[in-house]
Amino acid sequence: MSSVALPAVLRPARTRFAPSPTGDLHLGHAYSALTAWRAAGRSDKLLCLRIDDLDHTRCRAVYTEKMIDDLQWLGMSWAETPLVQSARLKRYARALDQLRAEGLVYPCYLTRREISTMLSAPQDGDSPLAAPSTKGLLSISEQAEREAEGQIPAWRLDSKSALARTGKLAWSDSDGHKQEIDADQFITDIGDVILGRRDIAASYHLSVVLDDADSQIDLVVRGADLAPSTPVHRVLQAVLGLPVPTYLHHPLVRDETGRRLAKRDQDRSLRAHRDAGMRPEELQDLMP
Repeated sequence: MSSVALPAVLRPARTRFAPSPTGDLHLGHAYSALTAWRAAGRSDKLLCLRIDDLDHTRCRAVYTEKMIDDLQWLGMSWAETPLVQSARLKRYARALDQLRAEGLVYPCYLTRREISTMLSAPQDGDSPLAAPSTKGLLSISEQAEREAEGQIPAWRLDSKSALARTGKLAWSDSDGHKQEIDADQFITDIGDVILGRRDIAASYHLSVVLDDADSQIDLVVRGADLAPSTPVHRVLQAVLGLPVPTYLHHPLVRDETGRRLAKRDQDRSLRAHRDAGMRPEELQDLMP
């Protein structure tokens, strides 16, 4: 696979590939995995495999086994035992407790429908908040009533409080460009994201930041579709006192119509290509 056109990386770095076992890997996953493999200098000592299986309603162990087989077929290896998110719930809960103690998250008992009803609708041409602030929409007594009824809240980042504490924040991309967070834009475009779901004391944002820090990741390799999450992760790194990695957001693999690949596209899965007799080195013609 050395001839595959992958994003340039200046020097080998400790990185990771973190798929979710919700279906078979497709060509887009192969591209991301091989980008990480190259970023690690094709060294099993620098590549970490992580299984992002927080979504217990969709993740299946059988897909984890198939993913590992596919990655080994691509010629990849890793020295350490794969990190599994579902085994780290206590770690995420401790971090959420820390944020609660510091007043950087608040409980949200509202349903999506209630939030939609209680917040003013955006004017024509305006974009709604990705994660609107629900702080204060329920009085303390109303929250206590819902808690007494046994309702479990989600926990949202208090973005204004967090940004007031952190001050100016920035991170670097793998090409050397420095990216800075604009506090007003963060509040408008990102808002009070959920850090603790109702069913588990974690979320994508909280878990991946802790996982990368605990795995001592120097370079986060992931698709360009996840680039908008980076400001959230940078804020969490600051308030939790975690190291700041460099980021490489690679292009997405798309079909002939320009649509990004999805796991439901079984005919484009690695398994389907393997069953059709494709060799790993032949994947280069299907990459961006």
